[in-house]
Amino acid sequence: MVKIKNNYIKTILSYLLIMLGVILASYSLDTFLIPNNILDGGVTGISIIVSKVFSIPISILVILINIPFVYIGYRNLGKRFLVRTIFSMLIFSISLDFFESFHEVTDEILLATVFGGVLLGIGVGLIIRLGACIDGTESVALVISKKTSLSVGQIVMIFNFFIYGIAALTFGIDRALYSVLTYFITYKVIDLVSEGLEQAKAALIVTEKGTDMANEIYKRLGRTVTRINGKGLLSGEKEVMYCVLTRMEVFELRKIAEEMDESAFISILDVSDIIGNHIKSTKRLKAKRNSTRIK
Repeated sequence: MVKIKNNYIKTILSYLLIMLGVILASYSLDTFLIPNNILDGGVTGISIIVSKVFSIPISILVILINIPFVYIGYRNLGKRFLVRTIFSMLIFSISLDFFESFHEVTDEILLATVFGGVLLGIGVGLIIRLGACIDGTESVALVISKKTSLSVGQIVMIFNFFIYGIAALTFGIDRALYSVLTYFITYKVIDLVSEGLEQAKAALIVTEKGTDMANEIYKRLGRTVTRINGKGLLSGEKEVMYCVLTRMEVFELRKIAEEMDESAFISILDVSDIIGNHIKSTKRLKAKRNSTRIK
């Protein structure tokens, strides 16, 4: 009973923090960025442009344009990602409507760029840290990165610079340049809050259920693991598994460990560079092969 209660409280707190992140992001957009024609990247940036040109409420556009992106994310990141993302996007839409009536905090373009970017980065960083998103372009970028030599960050940057090119034609070159500056500020703050926007992560997992956990990691994330036999000073024989994954998949890895082995010890490390295609590989082994799906 205590376990259920703790998990219940943990889930509620995570959703409250997601809500806080969404509110910060929408407040930043409505009171700093949008009034000064400064764009966020991704789907939100597209929504701002379409809203300005066709006078369609941005709160509706962020939902409609995100639908195909969220579906792709669900197919690759699972039901938990879908539920949290739908929740965050609904709150995002409501918050954008609510804060739309607020007066802009400043019409000084540089102040709006810097403080709007910082607030937006804090909000989005919280959302990402808890396994959700308000912009589905990253989930699509993750899928593309697995099939190409491009990283997630490179794909998102290409997509965003395309949007900023449209912004230059729509709002002028100066607003596009300020939007690019906002993007870099937001990117860095997200990096600080979510512990690495683009950096790959390496997980070291010490467990007594290595085979089962390796299979589950492969099943849910499409990641293979390297298994090493280890021996604890006090705990005796253990299995040590090494797995490289993206930061968007760290949340799901934690859930797998909680479900399968509460005594598992996991260490998440930043990876500054990867030689080879381990992080890109999603090739499935044939189901009839009775293997542990490890490299």
